[in-house]
Amino acid sequence: MTTTARNTPSGAEPTDGRTPALSAEELSDCVAEFLARRDFFLDTCREHGSPLYVLERDVLATRAGQFLSAFRGTLPDVRVYFAMKSNNHPLVSRTLVESGLGLDVSSGLELQAALDAGSEDIIFSGPGKVPDELALAAANADRVTVLLDSTAELGRLQAVAARMDARLRAGVRVTTASHGIWRKFGIPLPDLPDFLARARTDTHVDVRGVQSHLSWNMDPDRQVSFIRELGAVLERLPVELQRMVEFVDLGGGFWPAQGDWLQQAGTPEGHAPFGHSDAPDLPLVHYKVPATDIGTFASALARTLEEHIFPHTRCRIFLEPGRWICNDAMHLLMTVVDKKAEDLVITDAGTNAVGWERFETDFFPVINLSRPSTTERECLVAGSLCTPHDLWGYSYHGSGIEEGDVLLVPQQGAYAYSLRQNFIKPLPQVVCPSALLSCQVRG
Repeated sequence: MTTTARNTPSGAEPTDGRTPALSAEELSDCVAEFLARRDFFLDTCREHGSPLYVLERDVLATRAGQFLSAFRGTLPDVRVYFAMKSNNHPLVSRTLVESGLGLDVSSGLELQAALDAGSEDIIFSGPGKVPDELALAAANADRVTVLLDSTAELGRLQAVAARMDARLRAGVRVTTASHGIWRKFGIPLPDLPDFLARARTDTHVDVRGVQSHLSWNMDPDRQVSFIRELGAVLERLPVELQRMVEFVDLGGGFWPAQGDWLQQAGTPEGHAPFGHSDAPDLPLVHYKVPATDIGTFASALARTLEEHIFPHTRCRIFLEPGRWICNDAMHLLMTVVDKKAEDLVITDAGTNAVGWERFETDFFPVINLSRPSTTERECLVAGSLCTPHDLWGYSYHGSGIEEGDVLLVPQQGAYAYSLRQNFIKPLPQVVCPSALLSCQVRG
């Protein structure tokens, strides 16, 4: 199983240096919302079996509308691209294209999927693009903007485009990281003037923008800081290079407003390395890193752009949300197949369905739909994989738990389905029940 490293989000530390506890009221309200729809989930499970991914396309469309509305209300010209890596199910991409979003891809594989989804507006980012991937972009130059990751990649794209007699729109990714693993992405911001000067005279690659992506943004502070730094560079550019910057892409990393819910081992003060398999000291205590609502993000970014970027170029603004759009649109259903003790059950779903040991650090409620209650009870809820790290949680919400009970792990739409692994057990199928569309896709 793979592991995913968590970046330290800005704004995560409370004033006393400790991660605040998740309130019992907020957790109970969340559980109650899903219990109010228990018949829908139970009917879906009866019809399709388990384990099961449930995709709600109406939630995707609603989130897309909310995000577009927030930023179009504050910025004169904004385009939004869904980051496919956060959930690469084809119906997710198709739904969001139908909702007015473009697609952000990071490989030739994702690029082909975006083309198949019918997207007419695609941005292609990521390091290490190989010639075949660049050729696919060049073959679809009317639909694709390539975000270049280095000066060498500019040269490779120029060669591919010249050979195919194509002309491509492009931008360049910049980074303010001077050390650490994040400097693998893009070029240093101070190198932007030289990069633009080199690209300016090319007849096959039309560099017209700048991109920077900052992950795990619980508030807009780091994005605001980047905009100010970029503005200082743009101010010093010759006019002919300023005019090349027709778009600024601020990337994604917007965190949903409910914040980040954590187990004890996921907090900075309770951090344990992956491989930790013991229950936390307080299994019914959970933690929350608070996050800012998307309207506040939009207002803060718009104000900073107006002050630091628009005096130099009245450019379009691109955004690449992933998690914010898809987090709440997909859920996991599973069945208890073995009750080994009052505080230990095994389910038919393994965490290969999400691809990493997520629930040793992240917290999501495990809700017993068969015995509904908002009461949380201590219990080790494990999967059926032959590994001790196959864990769904240290508790469940319900009046009890028995073999045959149907459990719901909600809000698994982001960085779960797209990280799934063919490991030991079959992967869950995906269904998307709808009054307007009935579909069933093996995924």
